[in-house]
Amino acid sequence: MTAIRMVWSLLLLVLMQSGALCARRFRGGRNPQPRRAPPSPPYRADRGDTTESFPLDFTAVEENMDNFMTQVKNLAQSLYPCSAQKLDYDMKLNFLENTSVTCNDGSPAGYYLKESRGSRRWLIFLEGGWYCFNKENCDSRYETMRRLMSSSKWAQTKTGTGILSPLPEENPHWWNANMVFIPYCSSDVWSGATAKTEQSGYAFMGSLIIQEVVKDLLNKGLDNAKVLLLAGSSAGGTGVLLNVDHVAELLEGLGHTGIQVRGLSDSGWFLDNKQYHCTDCVDTVSCAPTETIKRGIKYWGGVVPERCRQAHQGEEWNCFFGYRVFPSIKSPVFVVQWLFDEAQLTVDNIQLTGQPVQEGQWRYIQNLGIELRNTLKDVPAMFAPACLAHEVITRNYWIDVQVKGTSLPRALHCWDRSLHDNRNNKAPPKGCPVHLIDSCPWPHCNPTCPTIRDQFTGQEMNVIQFLMHMGFDVQRMAQQQGMDPSKLLGMLSSGS
Repeated sequence: MTAIRMVWSLLLLVLMQSGALCARRFRGGRNPQPRRAPPSPPYRADRGDTTESFPLDFTAVEENMDNFMTQVKNLAQSLYPCSAQKLDYDMKLNFLENTSVTCNDGSPAGYYLKESRGSRRWLIFLEGGWYCFNKENCDSRYETMRRLMSSSKWAQTKTGTGILSPLPEENPHWWNANMVFIPYCSSDVWSGATAKTEQSGYAFMGSLIIQEVVKDLLNKGLDNAKVLLLAGSSAGGTGVLLNVDHVAELLEGLGHTGIQVRGLSDSGWFLDNKQYHCTDCVDTVSCAPTETIKRGIKYWGGVVPERCRQAHQGEEWNCFFGYRVFPSIKSPVFVVQWLFDEAQLTVDNIQLTGQPVQEGQWRYIQNLGIELRNTLKDVPAMFAPACLAHEVITRNYWIDVQVKGTSLPRALHCWDRSLHDNRNNKAPPKGCPVHLIDSCPWPHCNPTCPTIRDQFTGQEMNVIQFLMHMGFDVQRMAQQQGMDPSKLLGMLSSGS
């Protein structure tokens, strides 16, 4: 407790001084002339930047973090007017030191960085964005989605949202971490390690890009890190499962054994299930998931975790599917997965716009939720709402979704605490769940699910409107459940 009081006193002193400075600026007084800094080299973050920061290491007081963070947030929020302008574009673009590791088209790969001096927590986020698996659909992707294959038009700065936000009210437990966003420009689910060739026409270096970013960050403070969270959404979420052990092994091999590497996989837990109806394999949307990965892993020269590769020799494509690769992962991983993932339904050829779904489609959707639950039952740390959506951790509504009364930021904080307590041989905290999965059977039966809008009118739909839009037969479903239709409607309205 003495250490906590000392840290708190120091924090209070720093914030009061900063608050006084802020007050002088905003009471109508004359602002001092800004100091002119020497121009920084293109696309490089200047470590000598004069930006104000709060050099705090919150890992020192994890045991009492709930009360501590409540007080910190209250003080920090009072200082927002002082720093709001600086938070508009807070992550700066850096290109890799190793110029041989590139995007698909040979342009330099890179990352966006916001340093939080004094913090020993780092968050590296892998962007998502599907993939391509042969020359033809990669050419098409290059014409229509060039940003995902080239760095030629990347912006110089990027604003963090969701778990990348520097605002405590949007990001309660990670706002003060060092934030890194790695744009997705390899089209290989972050698995490739192959240079550009005449035959392929493109480089596929997703796995190498992650490794080079980590190496570059060691010179920017990562060498002093206590925790490194490798996070990602969609293809980036799958990339976390494929690369989290590689990152841990890389750091260990470079002598940084004190850094705790963890993974956070959002909307990357795909199933290799049978499509609702099969179509010709033309692109990533029409192809069955297993077929695209089988073709892609050869085209990309894809790399999978060694233990998973040994378990599936000759069929390494299995390692791209969460429930198959997860048992081989040594690093702690938290899985976030919508039970009715829109991307999964898309590749399964279930269309939820236009005409109401048929009875066979409705059964298929319900069975998908059951299948996903079954694959997640042995995952110790996970958050799985019964919603129809895709991706969440970088959305501004990520703090609003709950499972059994617990929000996702709260569940992640509980996971952090449980890992800390396990390392210190302490009992896990009570009332702090980390295995959260909805039990209700329909898409959007959870009342905290993100808002659904009609694709054609743009109007919001409530749960009943959505289910009726999908062809949900209230009378028939009530009969099957052995209840009065009005009671069923009431349950749906309340999310029961």
